[in-house]
Amino acid sequence: MMTLPLWCLLITALLPFWLAFWGSAVRRRAPGGLDNHHPRQQYATLEGKGARLWAAQQNAWEALALFTAAVVAYGYAGGGGWLGSAACLVFVLARIAHGVCYALDLATLRSTVFIVAFLAALSLFALALL
Repeated sequence: MMTLPLWCLLITALLPFWLAFWGSAVRRRAPGGLDNHHPRQQYATLEGKGARLWAAQQNAWEALALFTAAVVAYGYAGGGGWLGSAACLVFVLARIAHGVCYALDLATLRSTVFIVAFLAALSLFALALL
């Protein structure tokens, strides 16, 4: 049975792909259009929203590693309570907000939701230790 933490992990694993698709739409409007032969080189030349979406995608991959470890630790410790589920939901919502804030250049809010997501992941580790 797929538990809420596992659903949240699936959503978190899909976030970098969502950001990549969003970034591709921006790259299509870049000078020369979408360069699918050399996308990383094209990302290196982007500015503004395209560059921010690339950075958001990279950050989403990094956050996925921490959240995966947190969900595994929580599940291994027998977690299944509402507090862990709430932490997972907070993490996912904060990570979605993080990507949106990155794209819209809301730097202070982006940093705030980053910290919220980070603390939610850490709380899963804390719950696993209880």
